[in-house]
Amino acid sequence: MPTRTLQFFALCILRFALPAELAAQDSIVVRAGGLLDGRGGRSGPSDIVIRGSKIAAIRAPSGRPTYDLSRFTVMPGGIDTHIHLTLHFDANGRAHGFGAAPGGTYQTPETAETPQAAVLFGMENAWRTLQAGITTAQSMGDPLDREIRDAIARGLPGPRILTSLAWVVGDTTTPIDSLRATIRKRVADGADLVKIFASKSIREGGGPTLTEAQVAAACAEAKALGKRSVVHAHAAEAVKRAARSGCTTVEHGGLADAAALDLMAERGTFFDPNVYLVLRNYLDHKAQFLGIGNFNEEGFAYMEKLLPAMVDVFRMALARPKLKVLFGTDAVAGAHGNNWEELIYRVEKGGQAPMAAIVTATSMAATSLGLEKEIGTVAPGFEADLIAADGDPSKDITALRRVRFVMRAGSVYRNTP
Repeated sequence: MPTRTLQFFALCILRFALPAELAAQDSIVVRAGGLLDGRGGRSGPSDIVIRGSKIAAIRAPSGRPTYDLSRFTVMPGGIDTHIHLTLHFDANGRAHGFGAAPGGTYQTPETAETPQAAVLFGMENAWRTLQAGITTAQSMGDPLDREIRDAIARGLPGPRILTSLAWVVGDTTTPIDSLRATIRKRVADGADLVKIFASKSIREGGGPTLTEAQVAAACAEAKALGKRSVVHAHAAEAVKRAARSGCTTVEHGGLADAAALDLMAERGTFFDPNVYLVLRNYLDHKAQFLGIGNFNEEGFAYMEKLLPAMVDVFRMALARPKLKVLFGTDAVAGAHGNNWEELIYRVEKGGQAPMAAIVTATSMAATSLGLEKEIGTVAPGFEADLIAADGDPSKDITALRRVRFVMRAGSVYRNTP
């Protein structure tokens, strides 16, 4: 059995053993050397008192803590608002889930894979993501995400998962009633949100694939069903259609112009730009993707050219204080567990202040998910989703490469000081 699989199952055993071991205690105390609250606040040495899955109190250090992290900076667990949990490299090193119909099957030109295998790869990706310090992730999307989400909710190791299941796709000829019916099915199947594919892939230029009337109807249907609408949109016109239609979030926006950014800021649309990690990951793993779907030489050349342009769009976005910029990576095969590299790049190359970047990955991200009263903040009443970094990420963002402690909902999944 591979070493990483043994590690995963060992962690599962620990996950179920630890709560019973601590059950006799009234509370768990985590001592922080420094504390970032996720809202832009910073404090010195603190004890975080946890009862069950919740933070009960924050106080001055006293007595002996359950976990002494006084050498580290504690902050809320990261929230990645855009990953693809089941996308992975198979046993032959080839990408799976790419180039298939949106919402995908598990086919590559060479091999087929069972759903059971895909779920296991997805659980491995979830474990890698959690170990990095991401305690909540939004996966968009795959029908098998539901099985992973529910298994983690039952107690298996992984970040808290929200999923769109399969995407909502069409073209300008797709009847609006058909789009609405698809959205109703996604929600009935258990989707936490609705993902609408409203533009071509970035490797195909990212132009709009749905009319504004179609986008507006789809987002309105999601809202009527109590779900958020998240729109895949690269080109400026596709971004504008989503913003004018009252959709919740625009993903990507790599070709957005000033007018599109202004419109999102004006309409209160969340913007998740996916500036770096996903494109860099494709380029670094070219051999594993090349020849699958639209992963061709032309597409790779376009992505190489776009990488610096994405930083320009990000800088333009930061220049608009009202624009609600989120942390999302679009993590695919090869990128899971490297999520923080996106945030580090935004600070180092995009010019974002470290504390502001942290807020986008904690309280701001929680707000975009409609969970601002539950996660993303270290405060009494919130879920005990905590990570500890060797260093202060609000001063040195690269400290997020040195996460030493991970707690989700009061349970510890990493403690390697």
